Amino acid sequence: MISSQFDEYVEKYEATLAQGLAVSGEDSSYFARGRVLWLRECLRRLGECPHTILDYGCGGGSTAPLFHELLGVETVVGLDASAKLIERAHQKYGTKRSRFLMIEHYQPSAQVDMAYCNGVFHHIPVCQRAQVVAYIARAIRPGGFFALWENNPWNPGTRYIMSRIPFDRAAVTLIPSETQRLLSAGGFEIVLTNFLFLFPRALRWFRWIEPFMSRWPLGAQYLVLGRKLF
Repeated sequence: MISSQFDEYVEKYEATLAQGLAVSGEDSSYFARGRVLWLRECLRRLGECPHTILDYGCGGGSTAPLFHELLGVETVVGLDASAKLIERAHQKYGTKRSRFLMIEHYQPSAQVDMAYCNGVFHHIPVCQRAQVVAYIARAIRPGGFFALWENNPWNPGTRYIMSRIPFDRAAVTLIPSETQRLLSAGGFEIVLTNFLFLFPRALRWFRWIEPFMSRWPLGAQYLVLGRKLF
């Protein structure tokens, strides 16, 4: 469906990402955990508790344990376009509860409770994005959710970090309204749009106010949460 851009970075993926994120004072695990914790709070407010998650663009699979630990998810299916990343994910995180597949090897069947996607759509050619949303929608049951995280191009820190990461330099970012339109056109009701990760580690004492600022378009990343209508 989309060509892989990451095979050449597999051996140095984490190191390359860490180099880019270093200016924030945090590593990728801080942001991964923060995203899932925020999603958990959003779902709690909605009274939702997903049992199955499809992680589209799962990379090396490191978010799968967080879904089990923080969301209480029973089953995770991770998909990626990179065969090398899928192999690594299977080796490190593959279990009876977490499995990893190439995108073309997965057949959507409208059964998963939630799809999750982080920092993937800015790598997808603009002309293919609607097609990818439609593919993901076919995997989600009616009434299920799509949690789509993207980098916020309005945040100067985000733009700077992306410029430091080779596989992000040529990415075409999405402003929040573009992401909302993509999901709406794909059959999703927009439930919320939140912005997270405003303060770097040097200013971590101010992070307690981030939840109160989550509706302001300031954070380094944003979440658009959609509910599948039918």
